[in-house]
Amino acid sequence: MAYCMALEYADRETLRSHQIGRLNQLLADVLPRNRFYADRLRGLTPPLSWGDFASLPLLTKAELVEDQASHPPFGRILTYPEQDYIAYHQTSGTSGRPLKVIDTAASWRWWQECWRYVYAGAGVTAADRIFVAFGFGPFIGFWSAFESARAMGALLIPGGNMDTARRLEAIREQQATVVLCTPTYALHMLEQARGQGIDLAASKVRVTIHAGEPGASIPSVRQRIEEGWGARCYDHAGATEVGAFGYMCECQAGLHLNEAEFIAEIVDPVSGRPVAEGEEGELVLTGLGRAGWPVIRYRTRDRVRHGGRACACGRTTLFLPGGILGRADDMLIIRGVNVYPSAIEAIVRERPELGEFRMLITRAGTLDALTLEVEVEAEPCAAQLAHTLYQRLNLRVVVTAVPPGTLPRWEQKARRLVDLRQAAAEQTDAPQVSLAALTAAR
Repeated sequence: MAYCMALEYADRETLRSHQIGRLNQLLADVLPRNRFYADRLRGLTPPLSWGDFASLPLLTKAELVEDQASHPPFGRILTYPEQDYIAYHQTSGTSGRPLKVIDTAASWRWWQECWRYVYAGAGVTAADRIFVAFGFGPFIGFWSAFESARAMGALLIPGGNMDTARRLEAIREQQATVVLCTPTYALHMLEQARGQGIDLAASKVRVTIHAGEPGASIPSVRQRIEEGWGARCYDHAGATEVGAFGYMCECQAGLHLNEAEFIAEIVDPVSGRPVAEGEEGELVLTGLGRAGWPVIRYRTRDRVRHGGRACACGRTTLFLPGGILGRADDMLIIRGVNVYPSAIEAIVRERPELGEFRMLITRAGTLDALTLEVEVEAEPCAAQLAHTLYQRLNLRVVVTAVPPGTLPRWEQKARRLVDLRQAAAEQTDAPQVSLAALTAAR
């Protein structure tokens, strides 16, 4: 299905009719050939109504991983023979065993079409020069973005196998107008550019598009990127298992879900019931164009807020204010207080004097504690940040100032949360172990 701008502005009845038609077409292709769904949806016969769809079971990543472990290497979810598949990816493995995913030529074209919505929302056209600051490994990252831009006719400048200095040089010399990277890496490039006396705001870059982390939907993070790059910063959401499903429009208030290519639901993570507008829940997605590796009612574990369907841009698709608010897996419970790492990042990024940061979870007896290491030259800034965190989150955090440039940097997904509880438990011979020693052991 080719990119269709009209569906972004369609009335609800038109969009629902489009979705149920695509769903039934997908099931007609999948059910006779796909062993995973033949067992899972046994007795199901298309066409389905919306009531039928709502009764289908929710799918988890754990089920896919287990199926793949039981039927290596790819599990039973392949709809077609293995020789029909052309693209290999795998999940990052940050929350467990990596999931291997492969796509047919048709499914890979669908990935590219989904990215057309991302580019359109950010105002990117064939006239742009797009620099992709990405290592091009098996993690999906910006592979589909690269292929989509090529199909669109834009000039692609690959940044794989380059260090940051060479990427900064290429961006300026090749006069790139669009940069694709994680928000963390955009901030790192800014840091490196300042150290080299480079003013990125004076470059030709007018748009940056980000993925992999919720940072670009956090106002303080987006502001820092936009001010440093002199460009408009756009968020995007996607996952190896489902595809590129969310994008930001010119209003930059959150993410639009691509309901032309997905059925999107926001449900209570415990009961599975739909949440009302204004409420938070878990995002559940069904891809409508990926018959080769289909996911139906997939629990993404992404925490989002139902924002209705009204946006100043005129799009009528489901809207997520603030984008992806966090992952259910990422929630921390520190002395009875629930907090997400994205909430801490939002506060840190409000202060321009603060650099990179890292969160360390430790345990004293039965109580967990959170220490925040922040790159900053002035020690009083650490105390001020601790006070702000307590005021805003009702959470006491030990904030430690560390010299600028000492904390890790990341090109792909940032890993700022370090859980030291297990490491501490294993130090039975040395109960008084410093944070620095435990961190170094990692």
